[in-house]
Amino acid sequence: MKIKSAEFVMSNSNVTKAPKDRIPEYAFIGRSNVGKSSLINMLMGRKDLAKTSGKPGKTQLINHFKINDNWFLVDLPGYGYAKISKKKRTIFQYFIENYFKERQQLVCTFVLIDSRHDPQKIDLEFMQFLGENQIPFCIVFTKADKLGSSKLNKQIISYKKKLLTSWETLPTSFITSSSTGLGKDEFLEFIATVNDDVADNFN
Repeated sequence: MKIKSAEFVMSNSNVTKAPKDRIPEYAFIGRSNVGKSSLINMLMGRKDLAKTSGKPGKTQLINHFKINDNWFLVDLPGYGYAKISKKKRTIFQYFIENYFKERQQLVCTFVLIDSRHDPQKIDLEFMQFLGENQIPFCIVFTKADKLGSSKLNKQIISYKKKLLTSWETLPTSFITSSSTGLGKDEFLEFIATVNDDVADNFN
């Protein structure tokens, strides 16, 4: 898939106000500072489509971008904020949960995982939430360039072993680097394939 256009459409905190277009939608989410905005910009071939920041928690709304006029990319707030109030964190969790449970156009969620770290409880719990609500998802290992190939492979194998203690089968996964572009072609090809597979559902 080639990215011909990528346009910001809207931000909101209420899923009922999200775009009404009947086109496939892909959500991106992960712990704060996992490299989500950088990954989105790399995939779209843009430097500033998604706002990047050195401070975790930059994304605090549901952000819709229309890609190639035929699918939505959704940039969601990260979970696990360290520097926001407990009340605000609860609000984030509430509208994120509503988005996942109510958004009918959503066909796949990309759960971003920093490949440098061992499995984190909050990531595993979030994937459990998706599984319990029958929401399809893929795992995206980010920042692969920060590790040597041997260490990277060990980390990913370890992560998958941990998942298999709770899951019968593993979801599709991608290894990516926003700095080098690693994984871009595979990622976009996956989206193109899913778009073709679900096309009849959006006629």
